[in-house]
Amino acid sequence: MELTERIAALLEEKYTSDEAFQDCFTVDIEFKPANNRLNIYMDADSGITFDKCRIVSRYLEEQIDAQGWLGEKYVLEVSSPGLSRPLRFLRQYRNNLGRQVEISMEDGSSYKGELTGAEEQSVRIKREVTIKEGKKKKKVDEEVSLPFEQITKTIIKPRFK
Repeated sequence: MELTERIAALLEEKYTSDEAFQDCFTVDIEFKPANNRLNIYMDADSGITFDKCRIVSRYLEEQIDAQGWLGEKYVLEVSSPGLSRPLRFLRQYRNNLGRQVEISMEDGSSYKGELTGAEEQSVRIKREVTIKEGKKKKKVDEEVSLPFEQITKTIIKPRFK
């Protein structure tokens, strides 16, 4: 079994055995052998906290050290995915309803707007479009439904006021 698979199994065990972590899920596991660095990106339906990351980090550290999987010197970082990492799972989309997103599609098109819905088959965004009414241009809101399987990347776009 590959290291990332062993780590994924440990994380699932933690999520299912500890009531405080039952709404948690793994977004990504990255192992960089060149510098013996293991990055874990986790999220939770109730939101991820520093304490949850710290507890999971210590749990993994104990297991990795006991098994000797990474040797004496390694770097382990457990964190939330942050805004720069793409959304990967439906539950992430649902946790980010109401936020501004930029969605890239398989056909090369992209959409920017407010994430208003997330279902098994599609996500919805509300975006502002300009339409012509006679000789005048008018901005209106339009809701667009995008097939989930055709989305290649979705990034949260922070709003600065």
